[in-house]
Amino acid sequence: MSPELLVRFRRFGKVPLCAPNRGRGPEIWTPVQVLLNCLGMTQKRPAAVAAVVTPELLLRKATLARTSVTRAKYAQRGLAHGSPLDHTTRVLLLRQLYLSHMEGRRFADALAIAEQMLQTSVMLDVARQDAARACLGLGEREKAIEHLRIGSRVSPPARRAFHLWTLGSVLYLEGRYQDACGALSRAARWGTTDKPLYLAGLGLALLAAGEEVTDLAELRERLSDAPCGQGYGQFVLGELCYALEDWAGAVRYLRAFLKRVTSGRVALQVSLSGEITRARRLVRRASQKLR
Repeated sequence: MSPELLVRFRRFGKVPLCAPNRGRGPEIWTPVQVLLNCLGMTQKRPAAVAAVVTPELLLRKATLARTSVTRAKYAQRGLAHGSPLDHTTRVLLLRQLYLSHMEGRRFADALAIAEQMLQTSVMLDVARQDAARACLGLGEREKAIEHLRIGSRVSPPARRAFHLWTLGSVLYLEGRYQDACGALSRAARWGTTDKPLYLAGLGLALLAAGEEVTDLAELRERLSDAPCGQGYGQFVLGELCYALEDWAGAVRYLRAFLKRVTSGRVALQVSLSGEITRARRLVRRASQKLR
């Protein structure tokens, strides 16, 4: 140590120094810090402890991912984690991987992941719904219908109306109106807050099956006043308006439905591909009526 540094260290060896600390009050310097400062060195603080990476943390990252690639990366890391996975965490990680495949339109891979989910005992009705959506992407509509039938049987009561309604909607778009009436009538019996949507769908299915339906206007009014009249409800409202020969209303609701759906996730677009095709066709027809 040079004589100059030795003098400076001795001068401050027993007296801490106060140094400016950018507006946060004085910072106390110990003799060692003074010496390091004299030598032009900085004292390193202890490194921050890295966050423990757990399957649950990776699941959260996958859920919040902005791209399908990032979603798949975190889901695969979670599934390959060394820690034992409980059934629920495993299924949720698989579902994130499934969504990544759906977003990439890799429907065969998505179906394979859904089938892995079906091998567990967790959320089997959700896995059936996911398998059905992958089948719809592959054009295998009969397989999709079978998955939806099973899903409606194994689902808890709180989700049964949703599964029955989904089944009825697919049957309706397939032109199997009598079968659609059966599924939608059961959905209406199980339904609570979304019952106006299920009843409106049932009215359309009965009409398509050749039955006389006299309360279409009432069904439209009830659905338009309900929260379930948004989203998918706009498609049903558009169909009701078309049946009632309200061409302007049909165009307004169906265009709103198309805008909402086609700007959403690919998985949603795939599952609603039949509705998208039908909505576009009805918009063209109703627009011609307005001319």
